[in-house]
Amino acid sequence: MIQYLRNLHRQYQLKQPLVKAFELAGVYLKYKNGAGKELHILPIIHSIKEHTDYTTYTFTLPDGINPQLFDKHLYVFQQVFGEHISFDGTVKQFTLTVRAKVIDVEPFDYDYDSVSRLCKKVLLPIYCGTSIEGTPIIYDMVTSPHLLIAGETGSGKSTQLRSILTTLILHNDPSQLRLYLADMKRSEFHLFRNVAHVEEVCNRVHQLSKMIFSVRAEIERRGDLLDEAELSHIDDYNRTRKDKLPYLVLCIDEVAFLKKEEAIMEVIEDISAVGRALGVFLILSMQRPDADVLDGKLKNNLTVRMGFKCADLINSKIIGVPGAESLTEKGRFLMKSVELTEIQAPYLDLEKAKVLLAPYKVTPKPKQVDNEDILFEAFDGGSGR
Repeated sequence: MIQYLRNLHRQYQLKQPLVKAFELAGVYLKYKNGAGKELHILPIIHSIKEHTDYTTYTFTLPDGINPQLFDKHLYVFQQVFGEHISFDGTVKQFTLTVRAKVIDVEPFDYDYDSVSRLCKKVLLPIYCGTSIEGTPIIYDMVTSPHLLIAGETGSGKSTQLRSILTTLILHNDPSQLRLYLADMKRSEFHLFRNVAHVEEVCNRVHQLSKMIFSVRAEIERRGDLLDEAELSHIDDYNRTRKDKLPYLVLCIDEVAFLKKEEAIMEVIEDISAVGRALGVFLILSMQRPDADVLDGKLKNNLTVRMGFKCADLINSKIIGVPGAESLTEKGRFLMKSVELTEIQAPYLDLEKAKVLLAPYKVTPKPKQVDNEDILFEAFDGGSGR
């Protein structure tokens, strides 16, 4: 009974700042009682949950309140709760996340040896970085499939992509992992060419089209194999076969460049829907979030999202990580998975990455140039389009 009363009192203490913020920001409806006194109808607070480094408030707006008030009067909530807050919601139901005071985590260099033991505990380790408490953050892409990384120039997005792919290569044997890489800006993936794990690195739309349709053909083949074996997951299949199927990761840097490529985007969406059971995973990155690219189905299937510094709240909301617009430290990002976590990414210098990847380089296969490649060389001047 005593503990119950303590919890009740704690909930009351947590509730009062939000009520105050609603009043100060004008998030209420007005009405007058029988005596002519003006009263306010505030949003209904459904739950308040305290976590180690953040607190969430879930509430609904009364009909008639403009949800854009949160954007317009964000400063009011920051004055009450501090700068590190974010709203998630669109029309009626919202969640306010108030993060604890940020501990100053110093930027640090990538060091695979320091996390290799943790990586060995999972199948496809995505090494994210270090939490604000100093704990290494690693998750298994097999159980949390498909990753979106977004952030403006200089935020640390490209370096994060480099370190994630390098970790996957250092952790897995080429027989266990095949990488399909598309570098639409032609600026990042050149260092992965001729790495044993890499099936292809392409930087033109017509090349990507061929590559992605070959991945779709492999998905269909794997689906047939699982049907014949009466199994539902590639891991179950591999446990019963000597000829094990490797995991496939399709990584596209600057996927927003493909907005008008409907056939390619359709395959990407299909992979996001069925890839997990078949051992095929997506890593997509973009500098400027685009709602036309991240439609509802694809966005929902990208179960993990890393939001580095974004230009504004609108861009942060497009990727589903509100609060990323408030980040100031380079390499700092918010990761949305089961929970919202603030993380400092490791810094992997390009030259250091080349040294780490050197032992995995193989003799390049003879390049096959078809008529389409020749035509693109002649007409697009190497633009990639």
